[in-house]
This record gives sequence, C-alpha cells and structure tokens, in this order.
Amino acid sequence: MGMPSVPQLLIILVIVVLIFGAKRLKNLGGDLGSAVKGFKQAVKEEDEKPAELEDTTEQADAVMREAEEKKSV
Repeated sequence: MGMPSVPQLLIILVIVVLIFGAKRLKNLGGDLGSAVKGFKQAVKEEDEKPAELEDTTEQADAVMREAEEKKSV
C-alpha cells in the first residue's frame, strides 16, 4: 500500500468537490491558511519570548543585588 497515484488523487479530488462544493472548499482553504499563518506567528513569538524573559530576569537580579547592598550598608 504505497502512495496513491496521480489518477487516484484526481478521482479523490473530484469526489471531494462533488460532496462539499467548490465554494465551501474555497472557504475551508482560506480558513486553513489563516490557521497555519496564526500557528507560524505563535511559534515565532514563542521563540522570541525566552530572550525577553532573560532580560527581565537580569533586571530582577540587578534589583535584588541593589536591595541586598542597601541592607548591608
């Protein structure tokens, strides 16, 4: 059971168009494209967050050091 051949894929496509209709498939394709775009954007934002969190951690550490220095004086 390998991959379907080109004629088999065309037959499947025709059946899907007959069942759902071209307009509905167009809307479904647009929705799928929007979902993929949103997913890629979320992944990109997630990759950027660790750098932002690292900066925040460094700032918090600096504030803690200052507070400790003031206590010891």
